[in-house]
Amino acid sequence: MSSGERVYTLIAELTYRCPLRCPYCSNPLDYQERKDALATSDWLRVLTEAEALGALQVTLTGGEPLLRDDLEALVAHARSLELYVTLITSGVPLERPRLAALRDAGLNAVQVSIQAPSADESDRLAGTRSFEHKLEVMRWVKELGLPLTLNAVLHRQNLGSVPQIIALAEQLSADRLELANTQYLGWALVNRDALLPGEAELALARNAASLAKARLKGRMEVLFVLPDYYSDRPKACMNGWGQRYLVVTPDGQALPCHLAHTISGLEFQNVREHSLAEIWQSSPGFMAFRGEAWLPEPCKSCDQRQLDFGGCRCQAFQLTGDARATDPVCSLSPQHGIVQAARLVAKAPSDLVPLRYRGSRQNVATPKP
Repeated sequence: MSSGERVYTLIAELTYRCPLRCPYCSNPLDYQERKDALATSDWLRVLTEAEALGALQVTLTGGEPLLRDDLEALVAHARSLELYVTLITSGVPLERPRLAALRDAGLNAVQVSIQAPSADESDRLAGTRSFEHKLEVMRWVKELGLPLTLNAVLHRQNLGSVPQIIALAEQLSADRLELANTQYLGWALVNRDALLPGEAELALARNAASLAKARLKGRMEVLFVLPDYYSDRPKACMNGWGQRYLVVTPDGQALPCHLAHTISGLEFQNVREHSLAEIWQSSPGFMAFRGEAWLPEPCKSCDQRQLDFGGCRCQAFQLTGDARATDPVCSLSPQHGIVQAARLVAKAPSDLVPLRYRGSRQNVATPKP
């Protein structure tokens, strides 16, 4: 491991349990078979070891992290280590007294998601009634003096509502608005034909976000994340494999990204059996795609290889069956046709394709490219 590779952010996936059923969920398709195996003492040790590796912040997420009874204890310990603590939540199980207790324990910031700017659409996409309570939770966040990020995962079925989402964020006095287009992995890949937008509607939404970013500068940060499928070059997934981020799953696996354990043939170690330092510095899973030595052509000769590191390994695996392949979203990839074919589907008539919701036990196999 070179000196440039250090942990900056620990992503603590505390549980895969969640009251929502979002059809773009980033949890693994078999999440129901993966249990919460880490006790409070395990998570406290993980936090301590992450800070010792250089971590500056921890993101508490899931599933729904509020379903953990020990959340306050984890927040308090993270703050005692001087980590910046962000809670990513659906908001559904939260009540104001508990939010106040989390703030008093040291919580630094809260991110709440909505699925659309109206109750009917948001509740339909979430698979459960939740919108009105989400709004109430976001008001509590502001009343209690915590920074608020409103997150909306964008896709074909809500992209036209970006102006209304921006207006809602302004009404709620959000400090940050994250308009993050769906990344087509996990459940989102299963539902890609129903979710992937066309280029024209994406351009309109992007323009609306750009105008809002300029207008709201100094009052609210507006972030618009393009879907990989409409980029000529891939993003550096997680700022590069094993470069900055460390994910710990509910069953204790330590990963370089959320879905790395879906890649066949990689060995990932468990924090119940190994220290974070050992895992980060030398585990087979983290070493597999760290740096440049593993890169294939055309990545090996590309002048952007130190910027994108060949793109997303999980995406390459899920689309091609080969985690070492150039990410197909790259226009230079020999398998870029997979992405081009998906774009053509997005140009089809806008009749809604039936969604397969998180938790469905029927027909959730990853579609063949």
